[in-house]
Amino acid sequence: MPYRLNLDTDDFLQRYWQRTPVVIRQALPGFADPLSPDELAGLALEENVASRVILRKDDQWQAQPGPPEDYAALGEQDWQLLVQAVNHHHGPAQALCDAFRFLPDWRFDDLMASFAVPGGGVGPHIDNYDVFILQGEGRRRWQVGQRGEHRPRPGSEGLALVADFDPIIDVELAPGDLLYIPPGYPHCGQTLTPSLSYSLGYRAPSQQELLSALADHLLDTGDGQRRFTSQQEPAEPARVSLAHQQGMAQLLTTLFDQGEAWQQALGLTLSQNRFELDLWPSDEPLTPTELSQCHQQGHSLVRLGGLKVLQLEGLAPEQLFLDGQRWVLPQGLGATATLLARQRRLSAEQWAPLVAACPEALCHWLNQGYWQLET
Repeated sequence: MPYRLNLDTDDFLQRYWQRTPVVIRQALPGFADPLSPDELAGLALEENVASRVILRKDDQWQAQPGPPEDYAALGEQDWQLLVQAVNHHHGPAQALCDAFRFLPDWRFDDLMASFAVPGGGVGPHIDNYDVFILQGEGRRRWQVGQRGEHRPRPGSEGLALVADFDPIIDVELAPGDLLYIPPGYPHCGQTLTPSLSYSLGYRAPSQQELLSALADHLLDTGDGQRRFTSQQEPAEPARVSLAHQQGMAQLLTTLFDQGEAWQQALGLTLSQNRFELDLWPSDEPLTPTELSQCHQQGHSLVRLGGLKVLQLEGLAPEQLFLDGQRWVLPQGLGATATLLARQRRLSAEQWAPLVAACPEALCHWLNQGYWQLET
């Protein structure tokens, strides 16, 4: 079912986004959880799903990778199950993420779902990305502190927790309530009653990641071979002059000024997912002939949950980036490429140009499991 945010998105972007935390009461009125605690526990058992359990004892927390063998052994207090990238594996969870597409797809990381018993939580910590925390069934108390220097919490190896902080927000969330926290703000959740909650993370690449992406692209393409030249040399043979230092820095900036190489590197890295996709490969490879038959029968083209399909402004609209790959559709298919990027489901009429102009590419995507055909 579709989820609709009760939120003035323009006002949110102007006043809060990447600026300050805020509580939005009943952001999803009448919110219905996309999955149950038992379904979440079952999902955690899947081999390609990342999960962990956080155990609390007094004022310390400990992480255990994967689901527990026996939940009963954990007791009825002070633990929380966390499951990453639930939207990759569960259709209704992806529908929940779609309600937040007023933000760009390239920023979206994943939907983490959690179930916690009273006292359960992950401890006070700081994220380096934006996060929306949506309360499902049950009740949780959240505290958010001010940005600044926060001491690491002793004995919290592997969790990167911080010491207790003075809260600027101290609130109890009910089903449908939403808490937004920008990067750098310490926060801590405490479960009051058995509770489901959902964290939507929005991550931007670091300088290291961007430079690494550009370097990888240059190595793959063989570009970036231009070398530094100069007409004047310093009198001191062992000294690297400021002019030479600046000239080498300028040599790097020309890579960004060239545009397309940099844009392609961006498209490749921004379309990749941190967590493994739950691909839908065909049992038998689909052929162009079979594809045409499916189109004639009116099948819809449905995108895999979690798959990012991006277009970059400044490049031809026929260029698509998905799952760390670059595809160039035939000229004239820019409008169809835009539909592939914008929509998760295309009618037979909408994907008809692909059958006529590039059936091999579409067959490849379907055989890889990036899209599937539904009646």
